[in-house]
Amino acid sequence: MKRVILVFFTILVLAMSSCSGKKAQETYETARFEELQKNYVHARELYEKILAKYPDSEYAKKARERLKALEGK
Repeated sequence: MKRVILVFFTILVLAMSSCSGKKAQETYETARFEELQKNYVHARELYEKILAKYPDSEYAKKARERLKALEGK
């Protein structure tokens, strides 16, 4: 029984992490679109949201890079 519970929680954690990774990706892509549309304020907000909600995702690193690139715009 303990093994079944452990397997269940492992699957649950993996499923949740893949969902958050997808959401981070979607948010990053939206931010890039906003940036290309010269909507820098909204792009910054979205990049900051990625850093706050998904700090360990691969998109957090990309968001930091884009925020640096947006300095002064």
